[in-house]
Amino acid sequence: MGADRGATALGAERRRLILDRLRAEGKVLAAELSIEFGVSADTIRRDLDELAREGRLQRVHGGALPPPVVVGGYEVRRRRDTAAKAEIARAAAGLAASGQVIILDGGTTALEVARNLAPELRAMVVTTSPPVAVALAEHPSLEVTLVGGSLDKGALVTVGAAAVEALRGVRADLCYLGVCGLHPEVGITTTDLEERHAKRAMIDASARVVALANADKLGTAGPYVVAPLTELTHLVTERSAPPATLAPYRVLGVEVVRA
Repeated sequence: MGADRGATALGAERRRLILDRLRAEGKVLAAELSIEFGVSADTIRRDLDELAREGRLQRVHGGALPPPVVVGGYEVRRRRDTAAKAEIARAAAGLAASGQVIILDGGTTALEVARNLAPELRAMVVTTSPPVAVALAEHPSLEVTLVGGSLDKGALVTVGAAAVEALRGVRADLCYLGVCGLHPEVGITTTDLEERHAKRAMIDASARVVALANADKLGTAGPYVVAPLTELTHLVTERSAPPATLAPYRVLGVEVVRA
């Protein structure tokens, strides 16, 4: 019994150190951890799998990445980081121009973009988000199309085959894309498969794609990959994002806007 408790304690300490390494370096490799801790590759895989089940990391081939930040339902997210979202939205809204067709994704930061579009902007906006459509109803000079489909009650966006088919029929100049995770190696990710398909269709339909991301989403990865990072043209994030964190995005050709 004592040996079992000792093994459990060693395992718990090893997993704590794995998380420390993940926070410091942004990723961990199973082969390197196996050598560092002097345990088998199977032991490390079990450690990573257990931490993934607890939601403390995202498993990828050969190792793990930080998981996306998931905080409650839509209303909870709407009240979180309101100042940062407002700053991101003001900076992002300045990228829109009259005469454009604009796809505006769902999410609480996208809602702030809708509220910050210039009153004189004359454009067509296509959105999968009922809250965004309602906010844009007050805009004096925008045409608004709400894409139909099945309502994702958690994210308050339309998804499914009807939504994807409608988006495939659009040719947009600009897309404002909400993201759950953004990682230089893995790409644009989300936590819902149906939402992944809709976001992929938005990207395919758009000449320019602007990711809206708080700093805590950078360097994280969800389970469903939407697209490689090279399919972004812009990343709008908060001013507090460290230059070292943003450097890999710039290397990949993404124009970074710090709000």
